[in-house]
Amino acid sequence: MPEESRLQALRRQIAEHKARLEELHSQLAVAEAQELQEDVTVRTSQGVAAKSQRPEQLAVAEPQEPEHDTVAWKWPLEAHEYERYSRQMIVPNFGLQGQLRLKKARVLLVGAGGLGSPAAAYLAGAGVGTVGLVDGDEVEVSNLHRQIAHSTGRVGTSKVESAIAYLKELNPTITYNAHITHLTPQNAQDIVSGYDLVLDCTDHPTSRYLISDICVLLAKPLVSASAFQTSGQLIVLNNPPRQGPCYRCVFPKPPPPESVVGCGEGGIVGPIVGAMGVMQALEAIKLIARGDLEGGEVKPTTMLLFSGMADTPFRTVRMRGKRKACFACDEEAALTLEKLRTSIDYVQFCGVNAPVQLLQPQERITAEEYGRLSKTNKDEHLLLDVREKEHFDLCNIPGSVNVPIGRFMSTRGDAIPDGLPSNLPPTTAIYVVCRVGNDSQIATQKLKDLGLGNSERIIKDIKGGMKAWKDTVDPTVPFI
Repeated sequence: MPEESRLQALRRQIAEHKARLEELHSQLAVAEAQELQEDVTVRTSQGVAAKSQRPEQLAVAEPQEPEHDTVAWKWPLEAHEYERYSRQMIVPNFGLQGQLRLKKARVLLVGAGGLGSPAAAYLAGAGVGTVGLVDGDEVEVSNLHRQIAHSTGRVGTSKVESAIAYLKELNPTITYNAHITHLTPQNAQDIVSGYDLVLDCTDHPTSRYLISDICVLLAKPLVSASAFQTSGQLIVLNNPPRQGPCYRCVFPKPPPPESVVGCGEGGIVGPIVGAMGVMQALEAIKLIARGDLEGGEVKPTTMLLFSGMADTPFRTVRMRGKRKACFACDEEAALTLEKLRTSIDYVQFCGVNAPVQLLQPQERITAEEYGRLSKTNKDEHLLLDVREKEHFDLCNIPGSVNVPIGRFMSTRGDAIPDGLPSNLPPTTAIYVVCRVGNDSQIATQKLKDLGLGNSERIIKDIKGGMKAWKDTVDPTVPFI
């Protein structure tokens, strides 16, 4: 039958196709075996495996890594920046935008000491893109209790270089600019013009007026701070530029030069200056992160006052705004870059606290002369030490009596300062010593004015004070 014939023909075709398919499978297996054997030979010649190994062992021993296409980085910060700054970027109202502003910012710190050390550390840690440091001093041992960027091993080196070495250990991913010099009217424009924001971390009025003036002229906001003994103060000036008050608006006249006492004379507790430096860094980060450097409204000017030993350490007082007819920041101000560079003497403006010269040469005695005299004339003279009690307790000349200079200054009329013997024999000589020979002259003159000097009694001061005593008589004295 025709249908049965067609069915048989189809069965024959299926059988033929199966046979052909089996033949092809056999040929493919042979080809794969040959290819794998060739691969074994190549690997053996390269020292990867021995010929005796089976192909399946080699396949397990040498897994091949899959190839992936390189994916382009699509985020605004680098991967390491997300890791380094993540804890501050998740703070509300800070975020990614605040971090991008910090990365773009350029901040200059004038001073790399007690204020500049902690301020620079926190600015670098926060990721400020460029940090510049200006300072012409070298590291001293007496700095180390408060200037945390420095170390014993870097004593004698530049403070700027020492601080940058410390900061690079903290954050090596940002840019540091070293200005190993003091800021002067001649170099101020060149240095300050390269930054967006300035921190005044200095400790003298001459520097503060100069820094404020150049910030006004170059339209740079200024964060100014100071610290002394157990107190400090902080103020943000020229913010927004040419709208907020400057340092001259707040302090039109500098303090009397005799009232300016440095850390060497008055002392400083380390955490006090550290706290003020940290607050400077915080104010700078606020200005940058919230976009104030890009323009903002004028806010009331306040000064933060810090009393480290008080029960309520922080308080804020409101300050006056821009002062009319201010020499530096008034609309018709006389200050110009050329005048600052060539005509303004900041030392003269603030006054020069020159060495005291009240006494005649014959009214003074050298440390060496007193050293010899004290050995032969112990019982016939009185040695007054007019340093403050804290200085006296640290070191003193044996046999001396402490009567601080403050008692001489506060004594009225003909009253004898407390602590000074009132029944001295008229022939007992009086010698007066202080730290470096200034206060001792004032005290000596006061004693003479009180009538204690006469034809029988000698009253003299020791030239050079305790410093001269250490240098020429007793090098073991720990001069403070």
